[in-house]
Amino acid sequence: MTANGAGSPQKALWIVALSALAGFGAVYVIGGGLSNGSSDESGARAQNISPPAVGESGASSFKLGEMAAFVTKKTPEPLPDITFQDGAGKDVTLSSFKGKTILLNLWATWCEPCREEMPALDHLQKELGSDKFEVVALSLDRKGYEASRKFLDDLKASNVKLYSDATAKQGMALKLLGMPTTILINKDGLEVGRLAGSAKWDSDDAKKLIEAAMN
Repeated sequence: MTANGAGSPQKALWIVALSALAGFGAVYVIGGGLSNGSSDESGARAQNISPPAVGESGASSFKLGEMAAFVTKKTPEPLPDITFQDGAGKDVTLSSFKGKTILLNLWATWCEPCREEMPALDHLQKELGSDKFEVVALSLDRKGYEASRKFLDDLKASNVKLYSDATAKQGMALKLLGMPTTILINKDGLEVGRLAGSAKWDSDDAKKLIEAAMN
């Protein structure tokens, strides 16, 4: 152990957490807060690395093909009742979706893995979207709603409904380590689990996972 604390338990835990990032799709890791990813702003430092395969409790990931990186909670857990805005600029709370299973996708326009997975999320919403299930695409981009709308329009992602949090504070409330991060939330508003990094959300494996959460 060195005098500067290089061998401290806190640093050791951080090294273990980084070491767990292995074997799956890319995720932009957030360091020091969320930013718009532009070269003229400090804050987030984006690194193309892989998402963790274990949860905070050390539980194994949900092993289901394309969803192998999905980290399941041993017991569904409550989430903070975050607030964000819809297309009309009106406040929307996470609790307002209770009664419906949702897939909360947190992303930004500067995040390349977010761009890669968005078409699959859009396709998933087209196939499964109903009064019982919704893909909630929440942009944490500091450029705001219009920039995020253009991003979706450019991708021809017309099925997902866009929500925005230009402050990016709600991502911190949800303890995001990077983007994209997608959280599966049951009809009682409890987190079933989450996946850090891009994924094939329109795959059969993803649909099985979602349908299991809906039952």
